Amino acid sequence: MNKRKKQGSCSKMRSAFPAGNLFILTGIVLSVSLAAASFTAFFLTRYYNRMQIRTLSTICQGILENQPDAEGAVLSALKEYQERPDTLTDENENIILAYGYRQADFLQPAQRYGTCFAAAGFLAGGLVFLLPYSLWRRKEKERIHALTDYLEQVRTEDGGTLFPAAEDEFSQLQDEIYKTVTELHQTRDAAWKAKNHYAENLDHIAHQIKTPITSLSLSAQMMHQNPSPKHFEQIRLQLSRLTHLADALLLLSRIDAGVLPLERTKTDVFTVLMLAADQLRELFLKAGVSVWIPEMEETVICADLEWTMEAVINLMKNCMEHTPPGGSVCCSCEQTPLYTQIRIQDNGTGFSEEDLPHIFERFYRGKNAKDGGIGIGLAMSKAIIESQNGTVTAENPADGGACFEIRFYR
Repeated sequence: MNKRKKQGSCSKMRSAFPAGNLFILTGIVLSVSLAAASFTAFFLTRYYNRMQIRTLSTICQGILENQPDAEGAVLSALKEYQERPDTLTDENENIILAYGYRQADFLQPAQRYGTCFAAAGFLAGGLVFLLPYSLWRRKEKERIHALTDYLEQVRTEDGGTLFPAAEDEFSQLQDEIYKTVTELHQTRDAAWKAKNHYAENLDHIAHQIKTPITSLSLSAQMMHQNPSPKHFEQIRLQLSRLTHLADALLLLSRIDAGVLPLERTKTDVFTVLMLAADQLRELFLKAGVSVWIPEMEETVICADLEWTMEAVINLMKNCMEHTPPGGSVCCSCEQTPLYTQIRIQDNGTGFSEEDLPHIFERFYRGKNAKDGGIGIGLAMSKAIIESQNGTVTAENPADGGACFEIRFYR
């Protein structure tokens, strides 16, 4: 149904162009025809004058041949008419009519020729524009066929989206078609990418779920054969892992759907860093890694405190996991007119060069990834930060270690 509506609107758009041009062309043809008629009338006037002179000359010659003594009267009458042409009244015309003559008897050839000239003028005006009109119609049909063939090629995917440029009344329509086709191609490509990405995510999720389920199944079998608190602890850990995975996937799905409730308020960066470090205090002590957050001036960002702290926790934890005992994780902040920058840097081995392009991909785990991880923490941090008009990148600084750089733009 929608396709038929679109085709109907497209046909209306096409028919609107010829109708408007035909109206303009008709006006031009009529104008030129009138101009041709005016020129014809001008030349006919001159022709009628010449015919009148010839008629008078013939009449005067006949009078003088039959009555040579009337030469003075004829010349006197011609001179009087030349000086006072208004003396030719209806009475003079009645004298001619009284002898049984009519005006057509004297100017019949001139009237016939005038009619022919007038008809020829209109015919010439029509013929002059008939050829350009036919050429214009042919060109218009060729343009319509070219646009139709282009859409057919796009539909059958025989060609690309490029289209030869042309400057005419169809240029705007051609541009709109090109834009629509380009957007459709982009939408189709995005749909294919989303479909492939969805399939990959399902594969990763199935793999992530399969591991704890397999471990739970083995622990349950061992419990059946030999009940032991050790098996209970293993089951508890695997259930905790499944719960964490479910919560992380639910969070990512809410972020992707744009329904994550973010209460963006004025938040101090130092507060965010201190709260995140407090949440990881025991893990830092257990790993033998220290965290250093220097005193800094109040730096305010517009962000959700809880979720921003969650994103920072994942970044700090990643740095801690790749820092040897005795190392440290340093945090710093910098304010610029465009953004607020937060740096979280460790003094560990740094990121692998082949891992850097994929650090924030979901379910990606690098070579030095810690056992038991699911590869979703950094992706979740990236999604939270980007949903608050921010960016996060990973790099290996020149002085060693790994560094996460967060920017919240104003």
